[in-house]
Amino acid sequence: MKKIILFFTALILLFTTTACTGDKPAILFNKNPITKENIMDYSSVFKPNVRIYYLVLMPKKVHSRFIYIQIIKKDNAQERLGYKLYWANTVRLKDEQMYYYDDYIVINQPGAYVMKVYSKDNPQEPMTMAQFFVRE
Repeated sequence: MKKIILFFTALILLFTTTACTGDKPAILFNKNPITKENIMDYSSVFKPNVRIYYLVLMPKKVHSRFIYIQIIKKDNAQERLGYKLYWANTVRLKDEQMYYYDDYIVINQPGAYVMKVYSKDNPQEPMTMAQFFVRE
């Protein structure tokens, strides 16, 4: 009898103390235009002066319909510390883009970069960020 009570107590504690995190926003980079067929062919290393296609996935709807995209360059040879804003853009999402946004950028300077995406709903905290590299 004690084992059954102990089992149910452990089961109740297990369900009440664990939490699901749910889906989180993400950024995928690709060397080719992103389609359903090549969405899993993501990459994080690119050559200079080529198109870097990116897809921002947002599981929650952005109510304001505006996102801010920043690309920050890690500005030294060790690829850490020292940051410089390389590119920034404000995007208005269309009706069919409420849960994603895709585009491309061309970067001609080798280095380590971080892409950050903010929502106008909460512009102080990035929704998601991802790192990629441009190397010769």
